[in-house]
Amino acid sequence: MSKRTKLHLRNIIKKAIQATRSRREPTYAHVVRQNPKMRKNTAVCIVVCLVFTVCGNVWNMDVASATGKQDQHQKMVAVIIDDLGNNMKGTEQILNLPVKITVAVMPFLPSTKQDAMEAHKRGHDVIVHLPMEPKQGKPEWLGPGAIKANMSDEEVRAKVTAAIKEVPFAIGMNNHMGSKITSDKRIMSIVLDVCKEHGLFFVDSRTNYWSVVPELAVEKGMPPVRNDIFLDDTHTLAHVSRQLTKVGEWVNEHDTCVTIGHVGVSGMYTSSALHSSVPRLKDHAKFVGISDLVRSVWGWKGAPATHTTIPSSEQ
Repeated sequence: MSKRTKLHLRNIIKKAIQATRSRREPTYAHVVRQNPKMRKNTAVCIVVCLVFTVCGNVWNMDVASATGKQDQHQKMVAVIIDDLGNNMKGTEQILNLPVKITVAVMPFLPSTKQDAMEAHKRGHDVIVHLPMEPKQGKPEWLGPGAIKANMSDEEVRAKVTAAIKEVPFAIGMNNHMGSKITSDKRIMSIVLDVCKEHGLFFVDSRTNYWSVVPELAVEKGMPPVRNDIFLDDTHTLAHVSRQLTKVGEWVNEHDTCVTIGHVGVSGMYTSSALHSSVPRLKDHAKFVGISDLVRSVWGWKGAPATHTTIPSSEQ
């Protein structure tokens, strides 16, 4: 092949390649190479994108961390301590707990108002611990103002109303004993009606497995809140400590736990075990008042009033 022919073929191939390139969609890199000004702008854009990427990753890490903390705090433990109102053993130790709790104060007893006001002053929730007739048990264990199965509707309503007015700062109510009454639909319907009229909810202490309280509460648009674990049904420190371990297990599985203990016979054991267990349990859940739990879980919006006249020295 002559030199001239080779040169001619080379020109044809070159033109074909150029024609092919002219038909292709220009790539981003190709455009940048052809325009120095665009190359400079592109470099700036790349730097900005890198900055946003890094900041975005840091922000996502912060959000994940915050979400993790929020998820942890969604687990709630509400400790209710029954039987305050009669200068019972362990009362001061219970009120000194470093977390928010709920005290259930019995009405018409020597330290009813004092215990309720002191608990409120220290930031704890206060509920009425209403005596109710049990299926078994000594009558003297009931205390004054008890609800009994032979009472008329009017008597029940009057007793519940008087008890609410007797306990300062009460935001709810639970039953003292009451295995017989909490299975009585007529009486418990009246009790819940009066509570709702005063902006209070009712916590079923679950002294009776056949309680009608949760069912009635749902029917009346009230939170069906109930006790999950009794802390001190056996009066020893070892038992209360074991029950508090169960509280941790329960809240890990169910997200919330309502647990009931007492002042009195088991008061010192219960307060001691709680003081020891609170730091460990706080790693798994937040201690809340029972009002916080019913607002968070059931959206309760009750607005209770303070019905008692507080002595001027306490104001």
